[in-house]
Amino acid sequence: MPNKVFVVGVGMTKFEKPGSRDWDYPDMAREAGRKALDDAGINYDAVEQAYAGYVYGESTSGQRAIYELGLTGIPIINVNNNCSTGSTALFLATQAVRSGQVNCSLALGFEKMQKGSLGSTYDDREQPMMRHLLALAELQEFSMPPAPYMFGAAGKEHMERFGTTAEQFAAIGVKNHRHSRNNPYAQFQDEYTLDEILASRPIYGPLTKLQCSPTSDGAGAVIVAGERFIDEHDLADRAVEIVGQAMVTDLNSTFDDKSAISLVGADMTRTAAQRVYEQAQITPDDIDVIELHDCFSTNELLTYEALGLCGEGEGGKLVDADDTTYGGRWVVNPSGGLISKGHPLGATGLAQCSELTWQLRGDADARQVPGATTAVQHNIGLGGAVVVTAYQPAQR
Repeated sequence: MPNKVFVVGVGMTKFEKPGSRDWDYPDMAREAGRKALDDAGINYDAVEQAYAGYVYGESTSGQRAIYELGLTGIPIINVNNNCSTGSTALFLATQAVRSGQVNCSLALGFEKMQKGSLGSTYDDREQPMMRHLLALAELQEFSMPPAPYMFGAAGKEHMERFGTTAEQFAAIGVKNHRHSRNNPYAQFQDEYTLDEILASRPIYGPLTKLQCSPTSDGAGAVIVAGERFIDEHDLADRAVEIVGQAMVTDLNSTFDDKSAISLVGADMTRTAAQRVYEQAQITPDDIDVIELHDCFSTNELLTYEALGLCGEGEGGKLVDADDTTYGGRWVVNPSGGLISKGHPLGATGLAQCSELTWQLRGDADARQVPGATTAVQHNIGLGGAVVVTAYQPAQR
């Protein structure tokens, strides 16, 4: 029978504008990793295996980063899975513990990014997203840069099919910027009106600049352990159980549907969420707080539907009803999300886990969702992979 797996320590740096702070990725990793170890109350030599996630970096950057915590000879595996890199590292660390191969593992993600929109590193070979981009170009006129084009096109399709408005997408930006005011780790902590969001620089389709996640520097770290480990170290009172987790990559429907919404991963998310709900024996109605991948406001609305918070085409109604903020049915992205907290690709999924761990412990300060007992995390990387994870306190 698979072992239970618990989050026992989390830590992250403040997410920063690239180049605004005098640090390098080993500094980021040391800060986030030390915080996670201190949070768990353990030394690095208790960790038996580590997974280091980053997108932009040289081979074995993971070793260089984690060596800041110690040199114990443990296996360190480098992980790169586009924007879902951090949650992929967590997925692997969880698998290692659940299988019984190790008692305690570390997932650490970091990113030192260039300013501006994401670009390619290697131009002498086919780009990983080329198949997706060519498929989308058959549906909507191509534009650069690719990421806002893809998610903006998905938003346009949603508007055409379901009558969703630019104001509904912009309201998600309003919400997430408002939430980030209470997050000291967020890159931005400014609040904007709906008119200000709408009036910011147009990007593609319904997207404006203030509805897009920025490039960021930063790191996050999560320590997971098995039941025997938490008993031996007396960690049960602060442990958070991973009660469901699934990773899904692109399906036939990604391309066969001839839909921008499918091309940006809606079916991956839907499939992963269904598997997690079955594993955890929960429904969307049981969830209190969600950290989801709002790389763009359009993707947050699409993800409402893919996670089953509402029916297809009904995401705008959740926005209008304030159902995804404090006082509503769910609190979505209390951290400010990627739009306002920032998006250092390798760290994003681990920062989401950190936020939800704090929420379930009751340690989220001014961001606290009252009485939160069930949390869901969603992290997506195009090209593609989605990781969905459900959490509950170990002692309920």
